[in-house]
Amino acid sequence: MKKKQQQHPGGGADPWPHGAPLGGAPPGLGSWKRRVSSLPFLRFSLRDYGFCMATLLVFCLGSLFYQLGGGPPRFLLDLRQYLGNSTYLDDHGPPPSKVLPFPSQVVYNRVGKCGSRTVVLLLRILSEKHGFNLVTSDIHNKTRLTKNEQMELIKNISTAEQPYLFTRHVHFLNFSRFGGDQPVYINIIRDPVNRFLSNYFFRRFGDWRGEQNHMIRTPSMRQEERYLDINECILENYPECSNPRLFYIIPYFCGQHPRCREPGEWALERAKLNVNENFLLVGILEELEDVLLLLERFLPHYFKGVLSIYKDPEHRKLGNMTVTVKKTVPSPEAVQILYQRMRYEYEFYHYVKEQFHLLKRKFGLKSRVSRPALRPQFFIPTPLETEEPVDDEEQDDEKWLEDIYKR
Repeated sequence: MKKKQQQHPGGGADPWPHGAPLGGAPPGLGSWKRRVSSLPFLRFSLRDYGFCMATLLVFCLGSLFYQLGGGPPRFLLDLRQYLGNSTYLDDHGPPPSKVLPFPSQVVYNRVGKCGSRTVVLLLRILSEKHGFNLVTSDIHNKTRLTKNEQMELIKNISTAEQPYLFTRHVHFLNFSRFGGDQPVYINIIRDPVNRFLSNYFFRRFGDWRGEQNHMIRTPSMRQEERYLDINECILENYPECSNPRLFYIIPYFCGQHPRCREPGEWALERAKLNVNENFLLVGILEELEDVLLLLERFLPHYFKGVLSIYKDPEHRKLGNMTVTVKKTVPSPEAVQILYQRMRYEYEFYHYVKEQFHLLKRKFGLKSRVSRPALRPQFFIPTPLETEEPVDDEEQDDEKWLEDIYKR
């Protein structure tokens, strides 16, 4: 006997003769509604919906607070996403064609005796050519600042006409700590022993720009100090050749905290963190041409055409005038002692070098592979290592040493 078909109030056959699906549904919604209701994984309650929306809200607020609390500049975030999405066959190939965003605030807190003379000369030419505001400072003897000095300097930099590139010998400044927009940082470092030797002899004998240049730099230096043998300085542990004076590069990246001037793991790790979060590029002086290529790629509004200017014979002639004179190489024993005293500096240097080479591979630049040296790398001078400005070294260093030798 046929079972009688059930009727529903609207007339016609009941669309759910075996009972309404879970949760109920109004009649007459069509066949597609019946298909959706038969998929249990699409069902969710108001509680599930509320949980998803709350999670999204927490994520958005966390992201906002991170940015307001001094997170990486937007330009660096865009760059990381850009590089992360780039793919190359064997890490070599043509540079990507995508145009990176244009940062209007760049800071070059240049490390002393690391080729900044060359870069500053190039920036003066480039600023006239491209029309950006090159902001320099007449203060060369103050890298460590009080809180009030930090606030004043950040205020002066932030109010400069944009786009600007500010350059000065100064340890890393956290703009967001004082309510400012964090700029994009760039810098260049070099082999720590080479940097130390360049500074040691430059202070005493100057460069080829003039025989009396060293007298202008250090007029009160005693003769016995000026002609102090580099080996004696190192082996006898003179203040100039020992810590904390040898702990020089890391504070430029660690910052203004007092612990940044103490050789140790804390300053080293903080410097690495700042390199990752706030520096667009930290280059290696021994590979200066590749540094300029990457700067031109990352910051074309500032550095477009920089390599052709750098290779111009007239510019190279100016650079050759800054070569340090009377430079000698310490004994192997003295160099080994320096290496031990500068172990944190070398750990930072090798970390930066590894990051720099990784960035070069992203853009298809092969690191030059040289034959194994018969002597340690820091024994071998490079043609770029002494291209330095007269005013690159901090004058408070001289005063500190004068006070030591007067005791």
